[in-house]
Formats: sequence, structure tokens, C-alpha cells
Amino acid sequence: MRKKQYSYWSTFCFAIKSIFTGLKVTLTEFFTPKVTEQYPENRKTLKISERHRARLFMPHDENGNNKCIACGLCQTACPNGSINITTKTLTDEATGKSKKVLVSYEYDLGCCMFCQLCVNACPKNAIEFCNDFENAVYDRKKLVQKLNK
Repeated sequence: MRKKQYSYWSTFCFAIKSIFTGLKVTLTEFFTPKVTEQYPENRKTLKISERHRARLFMPHDENGNNKCIACGLCQTACPNGSINITTKTLTDEATGKSKKVLVSYEYDLGCCMFCQLCVNACPKNAIEFCNDFENAVYDRKKLVQKLNK
């Protein structure tokens, strides 16, 4: 099968059309309002998007209890292994049933890639992402946080 031969003028017109298309995109972007935040200076008026994922936290009620049932699904769903759950099994003497209880919920912020797979895997919505984005520290050991305080 032979390739279609383009004439000189059709190629020239196509080139001019593509140049003007590129210029249109460039000029449109040039005149749109900018959204750059001057971060340290505007710290008091800074607005963070609700969808921003900065740090994992475990909400507690007014009595200090959380919703975690120590199922381990968040730990299994985490691709980097940034969640480490320690549980113990307690046996109820009245009914004789055993129940898992959360002992420690450790979260490594330095290892997390903020994919939200752990939040999606949690059946009780016991963990969420918050907008606290200032998490810089000098020691990596401070990035390992215990969430079930």
C-alpha cells in the first residue's frame, strides 16, 4: 500500500494551523489567574484542599476510644508496610468468646506513599487522612507515630 503524498501547500497549511493551535493554548494559559501559594508568608490565610492527604490519624471520641477493631486489613492493604498493628486476644469469661483488642497502632509517615488503600480497606472508618502538611523533622525516628493514644 502506498503512502498518501501531500502537496507542499497542504503541508504548509497544516504547519501554520498547528502553530496557531499551540499559540492559542499558550496565550490562554498565560492569561488565566495563577494559583501559586506564597507558602511561608501566607500561612494564616492558606487554604488546603479537602482531598489533600498529608498524614494518617485515628479519630477518637470524647472518652478517648477509637473505632478500630484490630482486624489488620489496613496493615495488609498497605503496599509499603508503613502500618504495624499489635493486637492481643482477650477471652470474655461470661460468654467464653475471644476478641481481638488493639494494643499498638504504629504508622511510619516517612515510608507512607499516601495511596489511601489503608483508609479504603478499613471496615469501620477508624483511620483517615488529615490536612496537617507540615511534617518535616530532622530525625526519621520522629516520623513513626503511635496513633492509638
